[in-house]
Formats: sequence, C-alpha cells, structure tokens
Amino acid sequence: MEIQESELRRIRSEKDLLQRQLRDREAQIQAMCAKFCTLTEEQRQEQITVMMEEENLNLQQVVTEQESQLAEQNKLISELQETISQLKAEIVSTRLQLLEHKQAHKETQSQAESLQHKELQTRVALDHISSKFERFRNKIIQAAFSVEGIQDPVAELTDDEVLEAMQKIINERMEFRRKLKSKGSKVSLHSSDSCTSSPATGKRRNSSK
Repeated sequence: MEIQESELRRIRSEKDLLQRQLRDREAQIQAMCAKFCTLTEEQRQEQITVMMEEENLNLQQVVTEQESQLAEQNKLISELQETISQLKAEIVSTRLQLLEHKQAHKETQSQAESLQHKELQTRVALDHISSKFERFRNKIIQAAFSVEGIQDPVAELTDDEVLEAMQKIINERMEFRRKLKSKGSKVSLHSSDSCTSSPATGKRRNSSK
C-alpha cells in the first residue's frame, strides 16, 4: 500500500508539472505577442500569423500529448485507488482471521490444560487403584501361602498364579462349608433319632415292670 500510494503521489506530481509547463507556454506566447507589437502592422500580421499557426500546431500537439498522458495517469490513479481499496479490505480480512486464529488458539490451549488436569486426576486415581490392587494381591498371596506345608514362592507370582491361588482358597472354603453343612445335618439327624427313641424305651420299661 505504501508503494502504491508513493506511485500515486509521483503521478500527481507529474500532472502538476505538465500544468505548469502549459502555463509557461502561455506566458511565452504573451511575451511574443508583446514583442510583435513593435513591428510594422503588415510584418506583424504576417509574423503573428505564421507564429500563431506554428504555435497552435505545437500547442495542439502538446495538448494532445498531455491529454493522452492525463488520461493514462487518471486510469492509473483509478487502478491504484482500486488496488489500495482491495489491500485495505485484505488487511481487514487478515486481521479478522488473526483474531479468529488467536481465539481458536486460546480455546485449544484451554482444552489442552483441561485434558492435562484430567490426565493428572486419572493418574492419581490409577495409582490409588494400583495401590489397592497390590494390597489385595499381597493379602491373597499371604492367605494362599500361610497354610502349613505350603512353601513360600521363590519368584514373584504372576497375576494368573495369584488368581489360581485365590480360586483354590475359594474352592477350599466352599468344600469346608459343604462339609460343615453335611456334618451339621448328620448331627441333627442323630439328635432327633435319640430323642424319639428315648420315650419308646421308657414305655417298654414301664410295660415290663
């Protein structure tokens, strides 16, 4: 835009120069007219006629050239003004795009900070869960290998081995409860038989007496 405006100023300066040249030509003509006033009327008329014709031709040529130059300059000025208007519109559009990019960058940065915060919370929760799982795992290992006759593991147990040990404990406890229930039912049956048989024996004893 600065280059275009500088070109516009240069063209306007050339236009002013051409107008000054026209004024100088007019001043020269007036000086020549004053000079011819001292000649005889006949000579003066002839010289004036010849010089006026030559001057008219020169002036017509100069006017034609200047009109052509002025037309070109006006066309160039119009094009430069249009270019300047387009550049101004592009500047406004570019500024709007920059503002949009800046706003989008702020939103993206805010989302990134939110994701980092969520990631930190997730890591803390994961560490907490991992710690609880490790304590639970250690309890399972202690329960599985605290029984007499079972040797402590030589190497670190895998998760599958821990699950197998836990399943073994569950099966043993279920078997133990099943046995307890079985024994309990047998005891209750024995006790009911003894209770029913004692009155009968008493009656037999009484009858024998």
